[in-house]
Amino acid sequence: MSIIHAFLRWALGVLAPGTGRRRAVLPGGTAGSPPPPRTDASPPAPRRLPAQRSPYGLHGPLDGGATVMVRPYVVESEREQARQSRRRLALVLAADFGIDLDEHVVGAVAKAVA
Repeated sequence: MSIIHAFLRWALGVLAPGTGRRRAVLPGGTAGSPPPPRTDASPPAPRRLPAQRSPYGLHGPLDGGATVMVRPYVVESEREQARQSRRRLALVLAADFGIDLDEHVVGAVAKAVA
């Protein structure tokens, strides 16, 4: 065995993870032997936690009629359309009856006459 092989074997023994063949020396026994059996009354085994359950399936299905599904942009669009139609109606009625809408604006009479 050359000195390089010896150094590599030593480095691997120090730095590489263990193979699992060597065990720590247990109290009251030698390395690798099972622990001595308990002579006193052993405590009961710890209780296991209940299995995890998803919270989504615990209740019955939702009633679609009981919930309101409204998108806010749809409601706002309908309101804007109603405002626009009222404006159009006011302009049509004003044009039919000859009402000058500029008179309602302060200072517009002088500009309209000129």
